[in-house]
Amino acid sequence: MLRFESPWMLLLLIPAVVALLAGRRGGVRASLRFSSTALIREAGASFRQRLMGLPTALRLLALVLLAIALARPQMGTEKVRDVSRGIAIEMVIDRSSSMSAELRYRGGTLTRLDVAKRVFDDFIKGDGEKLGGRPSDLIGMITFARYADTVCPLTLAHGALSAFLPSVRLVDQESEDGTAIGDAIALAAARLQTAEETLSRQTGEAVDYEIKSKIIILLTDGENNVGERSVQEAAELASQWGIKIYAIGIGGEAPSLLNTMFGNFSLRMGRGVDEGALKTLSETTGGIYRVADDAASLRSVYEEIDQLEKSEIESTRFVDYREFFAPFALAALALLVFEVLLSGTVFRRQP
Repeated sequence: MLRFESPWMLLLLIPAVVALLAGRRGGVRASLRFSSTALIREAGASFRQRLMGLPTALRLLALVLLAIALARPQMGTEKVRDVSRGIAIEMVIDRSSSMSAELRYRGGTLTRLDVAKRVFDDFIKGDGEKLGGRPSDLIGMITFARYADTVCPLTLAHGALSAFLPSVRLVDQESEDGTAIGDAIALAAARLQTAEETLSRQTGEAVDYEIKSKIIILLTDGENNVGERSVQEAAELASQWGIKIYAIGIGGEAPSLLNTMFGNFSLRMGRGVDEGALKTLSETTGGIYRVADDAASLRSVYEEIDQLEKSEIESTRFVDYREFFAPFALAALALLVFEVLLSGTVFRRQP
């Protein structure tokens, strides 16, 4: 794609050419008187005489090239740059002992924690049905029981994130058991607050990526009973940083069969979901609170979040121009120098 940055400079061609032609026609030439020019006509024109107009032609061409150079010709290439506007997501999963309760999953039974991991993996990659995957999102994972831990930092490499899921297990020591929802939310909010720095550190360079919004997806089956921060404090911190919380209460109080010599008895595991606390988290930050009693309803909650938080890819078209005035200017200079040399030597006129 060729264009001129200053096309009006091409108008300089008009007066330059007019002045040059007028000078050629109107000038007074020196002359000598001869009694007869018949013999001169019979001798014909020499090679030098035939090229007498060459200096004028060189000067005219030099002026044309100089005008083109002043008009600044530019050659451009159209390019398309895709700018991703994704969502920064921290998945916060409860791995306390109560998450060992069973849920029905695709004809079988799994623990709540295993169901949560599988549905979350489908949320990231897509399930070929209603969940389309989150390829443009910056996603990390935090797990918690008595203590909150970063399992995977925020990343665009979702294959690495999926590889961390098998390492997420139920607590196996009583000293580590508990449900520190406030601490887990505070840690997730802190990770999201520095998401831009994390992305820059991972890539080592500027990338065409913009964080459209930041959210926390909390999945728990209990109530906040340990930790330094309360649920209300964590909610206010997330709200202050513009982070939304999507709180999911999974299962509530789950029945468990206990086999005894007197028969089978159904017991309730855990004290159930603290709906008030989870509603506080969602309402304070502008998110939502949902209850998932089984794997199907949990998947439905993720489908709802998938629709609420849409990533975007914006294609920006631009033209990258390069200046090409230098060759024209150099060519004009060379022609003018050549014209001066010819006019002062081979085509020099005698007065």
